[in-house]
Amino acid sequence: MDFTALTVELLKGLNNLTGSYGLAIIALTIIVRVCLWPLGLSQQRSMRAMQVLQPKMKLIQERYKSDPQMMQRKMMEFYKENKFNPMAGCLPLLIQMPIFILLYAALISPQFIQEAGNSHFLFINRLDTTLRGSAGSSYDGVFSVTPGDRFVIYKKVKIQKGDEILDNVKISSKNAVKVQGDIVPGKNIDLKISLDDIDLNFSELTQVSSAEVEVQNIKTREVENVKFEKMGDSILAASMPTNTPQSQFHYDVLILIVLFALSMFATQKIMMAANQTASQDPMQAQMQKMMGTMMPIMIIFMFVIAPIPAGVLLYLVVSNIFQIIQTILINKQLEAEENKK
Repeated sequence: MDFTALTVELLKGLNNLTGSYGLAIIALTIIVRVCLWPLGLSQQRSMRAMQVLQPKMKLIQERYKSDPQMMQRKMMEFYKENKFNPMAGCLPLLIQMPIFILLYAALISPQFIQEAGNSHFLFINRLDTTLRGSAGSSYDGVFSVTPGDRFVIYKKVKIQKGDEILDNVKISSKNAVKVQGDIVPGKNIDLKISLDDIDLNFSELTQVSSAEVEVQNIKTREVENVKFEKMGDSILAASMPTNTPQSQFHYDVLILIVLFALSMFATQKIMMAANQTASQDPMQAQMQKMMGTMMPIMIIFMFVIAPIPAGVLLYLVVSNIFQIIQTILINKQLEAEENKK
């Protein structure tokens, strides 16, 4: 099952409802966070319980520090007695990681780039762009390339079959275009398409002499109209001039990274304040404070280096804002429950 394609289809469906792919990503974020609300409640219960139980846990660790096996057994008995699951706080993060990976894969996939890669939202120029992206000029007869670039068929192709021209012929795979040899900027790039990937009868395939194909470079999102000529019995081949792409710095993506850092910093602060108790170990509180400060800085550094699409950053920002609201509401709910007890 192609989960990336399913994610793109889900975004298309949400786009049809909201009228914007940016709003579709926000809607997807809210759907995911609402579905994870019970786990968020369990996470905060676990964190508050951890603060209350911490002094007793520390006593067990000190008492049996010379016998690790006994310490482990006593800790498990302590967890069972107090109905405490130390892994409950990690579960929401573990579930969100595959969702993050799927969304990342969807927004850099050829399907999304062809469907809505140039979609803009608020100050975001393109939802598929990264902080330092390379761009080429489409339909100028020259591909801007770097080693390792991949190419896809942008639309249905036009086939020359004898004296007849067939428009909008389907191709079995968007990835039917293959690179022959190495990619060297400044030198012609050789592309090929297997006749087996063209959706025609065998009797028609033997009559195919050429094809006009709109080919897209996934990395630069550049589209060129390429003329393929038949070579041998089973290959359509083409050669295109190339140049070195110009790297661009996208300030809209930088703004998203800053917004993510600020929202994550606020999330960490609110969660620490919500779960801090009088019995908390001062050293542990200091470590949590340090982590709450260092974690956003580390992630910013990672996002500056890693090519994260703007749409994924939008998802993360909205998710953090939702987390802040969720933490405040759940904290009020837990305080009300504790007051009743």
